[in-house]
Amino acid sequence: MTASPSPLRPSALALLVTAVAAGVLCTAAVAAAPSDVRVPLGWFSLFGVLLLSLAAFAVTWLTRGSRLLRGRIAGLNADLAARDGHIARLTADAARDAAARTAEVARLTKEHAAELERLRTAHRVELDLAAITQLTERERLGEELRRAQSGRAAAMAAAANAAGRMQALATGMLADLREMEHRHADEDVLGDLLHLDHRTAQAGRLADSIAVLTGARSGRRWSKPIVMESILRGAMGRIGGYQRVRLHSTSDAAVAGHAAEGVMHALAELLDNAANFSPPTAEVHVYVEEVPAGIVITVEDSGLVMSEVQLRRAEQAVAGESLDLAGLSGTRLGLAVVGRLARKHGLTVSFRPSARGGTGALMMLPHELISRTPGEAGPTPALVAAPAAAAGARTGEPAAEHGPGPRGGGVGSGGAGRTKERIPSLRDDAPDAAPTAPGEDAGSADGTPRTGDGGLPQRRRGRTLAAAHPEGPEAAARAARTQGAPTGASQSAARFGSFRQAVRGASAQQPPNPPLPEGNTR
Repeated sequence: MTASPSPLRPSALALLVTAVAAGVLCTAAVAAAPSDVRVPLGWFSLFGVLLLSLAAFAVTWLTRGSRLLRGRIAGLNADLAARDGHIARLTADAARDAAARTAEVARLTKEHAAELERLRTAHRVELDLAAITQLTERERLGEELRRAQSGRAAAMAAAANAAGRMQALATGMLADLREMEHRHADEDVLGDLLHLDHRTAQAGRLADSIAVLTGARSGRRWSKPIVMESILRGAMGRIGGYQRVRLHSTSDAAVAGHAAEGVMHALAELLDNAANFSPPTAEVHVYVEEVPAGIVITVEDSGLVMSEVQLRRAEQAVAGESLDLAGLSGTRLGLAVVGRLARKHGLTVSFRPSARGGTGALMMLPHELISRTPGEAGPTPALVAAPAAAAGARTGEPAAEHGPGPRGGGVGSGGAGRTKERIPSLRDDAPDAAPTAPGEDAGSADGTPRTGDGGLPQRRRGRTLAAAHPEGPEAAARAARTQGAPTGASQSAARFGSFRQAVRGASAQQPPNPPLPEGNTR
């Protein structure tokens, strides 16, 4: 839209034309008028010309302005009409678009509702199928788990049954072997019998370990406390390297009867572990220390040093919190057995580097398992019914140096706190061996024990000399002398001295690196 022309030029032109025309007329009128009125007429004509010119200017200005305003108004009206038309078109378009969008929204809403219902139906079907599948899978897994648990329970029961049968067989073999030991006097035969006795005892310990791991009954429960020296010596007698074990104990404490077998078995596993991972000529030292919390038994060797990872693994194994039999190999049962026994009897087992260059194992017995009343302590569990040289052959100590009386030496040359008791046997404490009262008869009905050839007391099958004579081996010798049977002290000393040399010679021929037994844990 172009700008409107200004009314100034037409108005000025009208002013000029009016002024010229009026001036000409006034001049003519003044010239034609008498002379006496020319001056007033001139002034009057001048004012009239001015007024007429101004009136012409004003009329022209107003006319041109009104015309311009009417044109502008007409243009504005046209613009308004055009805009109204455009607005009408936009409104119509918007209405059409709104109607189309409303229809589209309605269509989409309907389709969405239908699709949502379809998806919900499909989802419900999938959920039902998934639930059925999951239920079926759960039932299948449950059935497999039940079968696995049933198989595991059956395997554990079979293993426990086999362990019990092995225990019974080992106990019977030990009883037969010890009866043969009492019956035979030949040094070679007696040495072979003692070697078989010791091997059978180790097999019995393996059966006990399997029984412990399978949850079966292992060993016997003694009716009275067992002195600490007997516990230590009984544990020594259950390992292959018992000749290298040195005891350092002055404790007069005793272990409660219900826990004596477990403590002895756990200590035997620790001793076996220390002996197997030490050089063949190195000694294993056992220390007994009384502390405010109970009694600490320390087993120190000079063999392999366990790393931090191995120490943590061993600590975790003896903690007994959880046991996965699937992770155990045939040569790594020792610490698992110790852990089970520690958890059962409240023992605390830990490991540390040894001052001798190897590893030290510490087993603490709480006060609940300790008895200090001498009168309550029962006899040494299943003492070997053999002369002093027989016990000396099992422990590697010289026996020919002792006389016919009871042994005065300990288990090893370095052992402290040695007693006159013999090494406890390894399998007379099996489950099928019932506790025997100290004063119970082992022979005739009148309380006098029967004697065999040579004057030695003759015990029943499966019965120990200690149970038959709880008052000690001196009473057995006195009973033999009372019946008139010769003791043959000098002959026995010489005979068993040569027997000790034969047994030591046989043990010296063992291979320097025997295969790892069941107690291997490092």
